[in-house]
Amino acid sequence: ATLRVMNLEIREARLEESEWIARHQVMMAFESERMRLDAEKVNAGVKAVFHDPAKGQYFVALHDSKIVGCMLIQYEWSDWRNRTVLWIHSLYVVPEYRTQGVFRALYDFQKKRVETNPHLGGLRLYVDKTNETAIQ
Repeated sequence: ATLRVMNLEIREARLEESEWIARHQVMMAFESERMRLDAEKVNAGVKAVFHDPAKGQYFVALHDSKIVGCMLIQYEWSDWRNRTVLWIHSLYVVPEYRTQGVFRALYDFQKKRVETNPHLGGLRLYVDKTNETAIQ
């Protein structure tokens, strides 16, 4: 499925986009938590998601066919809801596109999935407690 909103295209990421995702995950970790990640390990970790959908699913936001943001969705079973909850992880928006609705478009795409799929029971966002910008 694809969503077009505010000159953005939101869709499931493709394997050939895994290096872009991995590179920007390394950047995000340093920016948000001052963590220096091993780029090779992150690249392998991102590719592992593409090879094993049980690990999660990446989504990208594109503007003029250029990736400007991404997020990883992971799945958690909720016995309280008897449905799967989507967890937003590894969110990144390139700096020049921040505050322009990219996160909102990615979020709305997932929210729509939850609202239209009876097997999904919620949407959660993980934010590290030290990431003050994201918390705001």
